[in-house]
Amino acid sequence: MARVFVSGSSTGLGLLAGKDLLAKGHDVIFHARTAARAENIRREVGDASSVVVGDISTVSGAMDLADQVGALGPVDAVIHNAGVGYGGSPRPTVDGFPDIFAVNVLAPYILTARISGAKRLVYLSSSMHRVSPNLHDILWRTRRWNGSLAYSESKFLVTALAFAVARLRPEVRANAVDPGWVPTRMGGGGAPDDLGKGCATQVALATSSEPAIAGLTGQYLYHMAVQQSDGNTRDASLQDQLLDLCQDLSGVSP
Repeated sequence: MARVFVSGSSTGLGLLAGKDLLAKGHDVIFHARTAARAENIRREVGDASSVVVGDISTVSGAMDLADQVGALGPVDAVIHNAGVGYGGSPRPTVDGFPDIFAVNVLAPYILTARISGAKRLVYLSSSMHRVSPNLHDILWRTRRWNGSLAYSESKFLVTALAFAVARLRPEVRANAVDPGWVPTRMGGGGAPDDLGKGCATQVALATSSEPAIAGLTGQYLYHMAVQQSDGNTRDASLQDQLLDLCQDLSGVSP
């Protein structure tokens, strides 16, 4: 049995992954942004599982959440599921960062750095990650806002983060997953991909004992199959720039 923390697991793919893990006999730490959403989790899964509550759109919130997880004891795996989609005007956090970057990139960086001991790390990417990010203006302070591009950049960067972790922590299995365009609140009811398949890869990477899955690290997967990510996500110098940027913005060492 594995102990798995799933960020952003009050709805959608995160909740589905958590329920699947429970059904397979694993111990799950769920995460909700608010107390009201935590109650939604408890209605769905009962009181047997742990639920941590916190807003990871802020540096202090992400650090506090990592501390809450740590206080519950060691975890075997983390699924970095929480994410913000695109649409509308930019939404700055109280730290002054676009929420797309704060939740999709900076929070996984902080949680990775602050939750110790997990040997399997799964990061949620997207097929939309194939762009060239502007690391000199990743906070959109000089560029004209483009929500779709900001989202794509965030998914490029979290994919590069997964590969950086795999490169720098050889004892850890770190991978990125494209769950597909699935009918969640973010994806919309008309999304064509299968919701069950959308979370199966994350669950397998976090817990499977099958060598073909358990041995993977530094890979990008879609529906249980290894795919090619954008080649620049594997650029070590870009990865290092990203780590330095996240450290500067958060004050948290990688």
